[in-house]
Amino acid sequence: MKHLTLMLILLAVPVHAEDAIPLGQLNPDEMTWQSQIDKVRRGQTDMTICASGYMMTKSGDHATARAIFEACARDGYTGAMTWMSQLDNNGLGGEYNPDAAAAWDRRAAEAGDPVGKFNYGLDLMRGHGVAQNDVLGRRYIDTAAAEGLEIAKRLQGAGYDLDEVTPDADDWKYAPLF
Repeated sequence: MKHLTLMLILLAVPVHAEDAIPLGQLNPDEMTWQSQIDKVRRGQTDMTICASGYMMTKSGDHATARAIFEACARDGYTGAMTWMSQLDNNGLGGEYNPDAAAAWDRRAAEAGDPVGKFNYGLDLMRGHGVAQNDVLGRRYIDTAAAEGLEIAKRLQGAGYDLDEVTPDADDWKYAPLF
C-alpha cells in the first residue's frame, strides 16, 4: 500500500508543476546584474537598481551602466545624472561629450543635488561644455559648500583654484580650444 501511495504522488507531481507556470516564474533570478538590466528594460527603477549602475561602470561595463543611469535619471535620481555626466565627460560607454556632461550636471543642479551644483559650477568656471561664466560658477560652488559638500568648501578655501580639485592628468581636457 505504501508503494502504491508513493507512485500516485510521484505521478501527480508533474501535473501540479505544469499548473504553476501560468502563475509566473517560481524562482526568479533576483540577485544578478542581468535581473537589474531586465527590470530597467521593463521601465522599473529604484535605489537598488540605480546603485547597480555604479557596480556596472566600476566593472568596466559602461554601456550597461549608461542604460541604467539614463533610466534612473529619467525617473529623477540625481546621483544617476551626475554619473551620466561622468560617463559623457570621460567617453565611457559612448563618445566623449563635454556638452552632454555639462547638461547632466546642470540638470542635477537644478534638481537640487549638491554634487550637481558643484560639478556645474566647475563646468561654468572652466567653460567646459558650457559658456564660461566664472561668477555664476562660483555661485554654484558656494551653494554646494553651504549645503555641506566638503569638496566645494575645499575649493573655496583654495581661493577657487581649480587645480585643488582636479588632477593634472585632466589638464588636456580643460584647456581652451582656441
